[in-house]
Amino acid sequence: MFYISNIFSTPPAQFITDLQKEVYKVLGQLKIPFERVETDEAISMEDCILINEKLNMEMVKTLFLCNKKKTLFYLFITTGEKAFNTKKFCEALDISRVSFAPQELFEEILGTKIGAATVFSTLTDWEKTIQVIFDRDVVENKYYGCSDGTTTGYMKVKTDDILNVLLPHSKHTYKIINL
Repeated sequence: MFYISNIFSTPPAQFITDLQKEVYKVLGQLKIPFERVETDEAISMEDCILINEKLNMEMVKTLFLCNKKKTLFYLFITTGEKAFNTKKFCEALDISRVSFAPQELFEEILGTKIGAATVFSTLTDWEKTIQVIFDRDVVENKYYGCSDGTTTGYMKVKTDDILNVLLPHSKHTYKIINL
């Protein structure tokens, strides 16, 4: 059975990654309220459904994409149930073809492992390597559910706090597209 803890509104007692530590430090500094759970390693969409039910929200799906030369990087944030369509994504941004970024770049650029891609990676991306792209359906939700930079920590924050407090703090702009 998939383990999900009780809901907490405080940071974990110990941090698994440097990114996770930074996430909770910045949320505290910016006074962004959150609810979070600790879980077994979430790998499947079925695991995410259980987390959604516990936190009463819809987890986003965060994809880390790059161009062929691996010089342009995109963090595409969409709803959990939507299939990714490369052609439509590229047309919406008027860019050449993209593909999923290789595993080694997750840790190097995002500070996470595969399965833990998160908008919070912008907190450690001071060179603004990452271009943040939201699916319109995500920004229309009141709450934003995502990883805290690990595959065992998930949180719920207000979408407005992500768009209007967190991303400006990290000095990242974002685009919204319809897919």
